[in-house]
Amino acid sequence: MRETGTDDLVITADIPLAARLVARGVAALNPRGEVYSTENIQERLTLRDLKEALRSAGAATGGPMPYHNRDKQAFANSLDRWLARNRVGERSP
Repeated sequence: MRETGTDDLVITADIPLAARLVARGVAALNPRGEVYSTENIQERLTLRDLKEALRSAGAATGGPMPYHNRDKQAFANSLDRWLARNRVGERSP
Protein backbone atom coordinates (compact mmCIF):
# COMPACT_ATOMS: atom_id res chain seq x y z
CA MET A 1 0.00 0.00 0.00
CA ARG A 2 2.87 2.39 0.70
CA GLU A 3 3.90 2.31 -2.95
CA THR A 4 0.49 3.12 -4.38
CA GLY A 5 -0.24 6.51 -5.84
CA THR A 6 -3.21 8.45 -7.07
CA ASP A 7 -2.65 7.07 -10.59
CA ASP A 8 -3.01 3.48 -9.37
CA LEU A 9 -5.99 1.15 -9.12
CA VAL A 10 -6.16 -1.51 -6.43
CA ILE A 11 -8.51 -4.48 -6.73
CA THR A 12 -9.50 -5.67 -3.26
CA ALA A 13 -12.33 -7.17 -1.27
CA ASP A 14 -10.60 -6.03 1.93
CA ILE A 15 -12.77 -3.14 3.07
CA PRO A 16 -10.40 -1.71 5.71
CA LEU A 17 -7.63 -1.69 3.10
CA ALA A 18 -9.98 -0.02 0.62
CA ALA A 19 -10.79 2.64 3.23
CA ARG A 20 -7.10 3.42 3.74
CA LEU A 21 -6.58 3.60 -0.01
CA VAL A 22 -9.57 5.87 -0.61
CA ALA A 23 -8.37 8.16 2.18
CA ARG A 24 -5.05 8.48 0.31
CA GLY A 25 -6.78 9.23 -2.99
CA VAL A 26 -6.02 5.82 -4.51
CA ALA A 27 -8.75 4.20 -6.64
CA ALA A 28 -10.10 0.94 -5.21
CA LEU A 29 -12.42 -1.54 -6.87
CA ASN A 30 -13.84 -4.75 -5.50
CA PRO A 31 -14.01 -8.00 -7.50
CA ARG A 32 -17.75 -7.54 -7.99
CA GLY A 33 -17.29 -4.20 -9.74
CA GLU A 34 -18.13 -1.80 -6.93
CA VAL A 35 -15.91 1.26 -6.89
CA TYR A 36 -15.03 2.23 -3.34
CA SER A 37 -15.34 5.98 -2.86
CA THR A 38 -15.41 8.60 -0.16
CA GLU A 39 -19.20 8.52 -0.50
CA ASN A 40 -19.63 4.79 0.20
CA ILE A 41 -16.60 3.53 2.12
CA GLN A 42 -17.84 4.48 5.60
CA GLU A 43 -21.09 2.59 5.05
CA ARG A 44 -19.12 -0.47 3.87
CA LEU A 45 -16.87 -0.29 6.95
CA THR A 46 -19.82 0.06 9.30
CA LEU A 47 -21.59 -2.94 7.77
CA ARG A 48 -18.39 -5.00 7.87
CA ASP A 49 -17.82 -4.11 11.54
CA LEU A 50 -21.44 -4.95 12.41
CA LYS A 51 -21.18 -8.37 10.77
CA GLU A 52 -17.87 -9.00 12.52
CA ALA A 53 -19.44 -8.12 15.88
CA LEU A 54 -22.37 -10.44 15.18
CA ARG A 55 -20.02 -13.28 14.23
CA SER A 56 -17.97 -12.68 17.39
CA ALA A 57 -21.17 -12.95 19.42
CA GLY A 58 -21.92 -16.31 17.81
CA ALA A 59 -24.51 -15.24 15.26
CA ALA A 60 -24.46 -16.95 11.89
CA THR A 61 -24.22 -14.19 9.31
CA GLY A 62 -23.62 -16.42 6.32
CA GLY A 63 -20.83 -15.80 3.93
CA PRO A 64 -20.42 -13.76 0.82
CA MET A 65 -22.90 -14.21 -1.97
CA PRO A 66 -21.81 -16.60 -4.75
CA TYR A 67 -19.73 -14.98 -7.48
CA HIS A 68 -21.94 -14.95 -10.59
CA ASN A 69 -21.36 -14.05 -14.22
CA ARG A 70 -23.12 -10.74 -13.58
CA ASP A 71 -20.45 -9.98 -10.96
CA LYS A 72 -17.72 -10.72 -13.48
CA GLN A 73 -19.43 -8.46 -16.01
CA ALA A 74 -19.87 -5.66 -13.47
CA PHE A 75 -16.18 -5.93 -12.59
CA ALA A 76 -15.15 -5.87 -16.26
CA ASN A 77 -17.36 -2.85 -16.91
CA SER A 78 -15.99 -0.93 -13.91
CA LEU A 79 -12.43 -1.78 -14.86
CA ASP A 80 -13.03 -0.68 -18.46
CA ARG A 81 -14.48 2.65 -17.25
CA TRP A 82 -11.47 3.25 -14.99
CA LEU A 83 -9.03 2.37 -17.75
CA ALA A 84 -10.81 4.67 -20.22
CA ARG A 85 -10.82 7.58 -17.73
CA ASN A 86 -7.17 7.10 -16.91
CA ARG A 87 -6.05 6.28 -20.45
CA VAL A 88 -3.67 3.57 -19.27
CA GLY A 89 -0.98 2.85 -21.78
CA GLU A 90 -1.02 6.37 -23.20
CA ARG A 91 0.92 7.92 -20.33
CA SER A 92 4.66 8.26 -20.61
CA PRO A 93 6.76 6.46 -17.98
